[in-house]
Amino acid sequence: MQLILALGLALSFPASSIQAQESVKGRKSLVFRGVQTLLVVDLAGGSIANFHFNDLPLNPLQWATPEEGDPSIRGFGHFLCLDRWGPPSDAEGANGMPYHGEAARVEWTTVSEPAADGDFMQAEMSASLPLAGLAIHRTIRSSREFAVFMVREQISNKNKLGRVLNCVQHPTIGPPFLDESTIVDCNGVKGFAQGNASAATPEEPSFEWPNALKPNGQRVDMRRLADDPAPNVVSYAIDAAHGWVTAVTPGKGLLIGYVWKTSDYPWVSLWRDVREGRPSARGLEFGSTGLHQPFPILTKKGRIFGRPLFEFLDANQSMIKSYAVFLLKVPTDFAGVGSLAIEKDRISLNESPGSKGRTFIVESPGLLQQLN
Repeated sequence: MQLILALGLALSFPASSIQAQESVKGRKSLVFRGVQTLLVVDLAGGSIANFHFNDLPLNPLQWATPEEGDPSIRGFGHFLCLDRWGPPSDAEGANGMPYHGEAARVEWTTVSEPAADGDFMQAEMSASLPLAGLAIHRTIRSSREFAVFMVREQISNKNKLGRVLNCVQHPTIGPPFLDESTIVDCNGVKGFAQGNASAATPEEPSFEWPNALKPNGQRVDMRRLADDPAPNVVSYAIDAAHGWVTAVTPGKGLLIGYVWKTSDYPWVSLWRDVREGRPSARGLEFGSTGLHQPFPILTKKGRIFGRPLFEFLDANQSMIKSYAVFLLKVPTDFAGVGSLAIEKDRISLNESPGSKGRTFIVESPGLLQQLN
C-alpha cells in the first residue's frame, strides 16, 4: 500500500508579509517572506542566496556565501552561468570575459519589488552583460502558502549580429545541509566525466546514471559523496520531457529539488568538492550544454549523445527558460528519490525503489503552468 504524505498544506499561520528591497547581511536583496518559507535573492550578482523553511532554518544553498558586510559582486548559492559554462577562450579571457560569463559578475536592477499577486508573491529583476551583448530579465513568482517558487528568465541578444551562447543554472549545496549522508538524485541517463577536451571523443568512456568512472576505471556511485570527489564534474543527458535533480539529507529531514523542461535544459551536471576530508560542495547544475569548454571546442564538437552543446540566438531575438525550486520535509529514514512527476498543480516524488514505497507531494497550485 502506497503512503501519500501531502507536505506543505496551507496551515493557520499569519498572512505572509511582502517586503521591498532589503539589506541582508549588508547586501541589497529581494526578500520573499511566505507562510512556510523565506527566499532571498541577491542583487550584487543575481544569486539565489537563501531558501529555507521558517520552522527549519537550514539553507541548503549555503555555499561560498559572502561574509557579513562584504558588498562584492559575485556568484554564490545558486547563480547563473551566462553566456557560457566554464572558461572563455584565451582571446576572450584576454579581453576580460570571466569564467562562467558575466551574469554573476554584474549588478542586477530591481524592475519591480516583491508584491502580492493573489496567492503569490512576484518580483522582477534585470541585468545587462556588456561583453556578451546580452540582457536578461528574470521574473520570480513564489507561492505565499507552499514551499515552491518559479523562475522565468528572458535572455535577449542586443548585438547587431547573431551569436552562440550557453545558459546553465548553477545551484550548489554546502554544509551544514551537506554531509556524508546527503543523497543526490536526478533523471539523467547516459553520462560522461569532464576530462580531455582536446580528444575527438571527450564523452568516452560513457556510463549510465547513477554510475560514473574515475580516471583509473573504478566505478563511482554519483548519488553519494564521502572523501573522494573524483570524478569532479559529470554530465548526463536527459531523455524525459522534464528534467529534475534533488538533494536530501535524511538525518536533517530536508530535501531541495529543481524541475525544468528538457527543451530548455537538456543536460544535468553534478560537481563535487571535498575539503579537509569532508564534503564541502555539490553542484546540482542543469543547462544548455554538457561540455565544460570554450566555444571553439563546443562548435567544433557540435553534439554529444545527440544533444546540442550550445545555442544560437539571432540579432534582436530573445529566448525564455523557466524552472521551479521546492523544499520538502522528509522522514529521517528517507532513501532518496526514485522518480518525480509534475501533476498539474503539484510535484509528486516517489521514494527510491526498494525502499518503503512512499510518495511525497509538494503542493503548488497555479504555479507550474510554464512547465506543462
